[in-house]
Amino acid sequence: MHHSSQDLPLGKTVGYPSVYDATLLFPIPRLGARQEIGVQSCALPFQGWDLWNAYEMSWLNEKGLPQVALLRIKVPCTSPNIVESKSFKLYLNSFNQTRFASNAEVIERLQQDLSQAAGATVSIEMLSAHQFDQELISEFDGINLDCQDVTIEHYEPSAELLSCDLAPASAATQHTGHLTQTLFSRLLKSNCPVTQQPDWACVQIQYTGPPIDQAGLLKYIVSFRMHNGFHENCVERIFVDIMQQCHPESLSVYARYTRRGGLDINPWRATPGMPEPASTRSARQ
Repeated sequence: MHHSSQDLPLGKTVGYPSVYDATLLFPIPRLGARQEIGVQSCALPFQGWDLWNAYEMSWLNEKGLPQVALLRIKVPCTSPNIVESKSFKLYLNSFNQTRFASNAEVIERLQQDLSQAAGATVSIEMLSAHQFDQELISEFDGINLDCQDVTIEHYEPSAELLSCDLAPASAATQHTGHLTQTLFSRLLKSNCPVTQQPDWACVQIQYTGPPIDQAGLLKYIVSFRMHNGFHENCVERIFVDIMQQCHPESLSVYARYTRRGGLDINPWRATPGMPEPASTRSARQ
């Protein structure tokens, strides 16, 4: 697939496709945004994936009867590309009037096209209509950072807001100076770097290491409020800034972004060995 920046569908009025078209997918290299935060793709400081949930998946069976499903698509963070979200939506909608012999054929086509666009093998899970009632809504657990009464002054990412808590050691930390905590905030907001439309998310941070100052962490999360960045780039920036400013032994950053255009994006980045988060969604998604 060969595209130029002029082909980017974001911010443009485009017609919805009437037939299947894999060329609609628009890959964007990860490298540029990673270089801005000092990360080289040849030596990633994290493991992880981007989980895409697609709620508007439909096609025709061999007799022309429409079929519907939900999709879970995992793109490894080691892939050289992300896929621009509007192109992803247009691509999925190109299935609407296309006939396929089976669900397996649809999955095979999706995996082939999306893996080619991402530059690495993606995993596809399809949930048929009879499985919809098995879908659960669950909220992040841990300490809710949003309950703090803080004064906010920064609305662009400010890593200097992050620091370790210098309060006297608690019983949990007095021997090593380290603890394990799970924290979350529903106040993460960034903006699409092309259209400036708002992207809303809940973010969960799990770590073992010196206690992170919670007031500073909340201020840091809110500091993304006017930042222009794709979902995946924002989560990687949060991971890198926490690692550099707070030096945890282990770290996991997982963001669930609110859906737009029938898609939600959920990037997860973590130090090697951290367990993968569950593939559930929040009420806002």
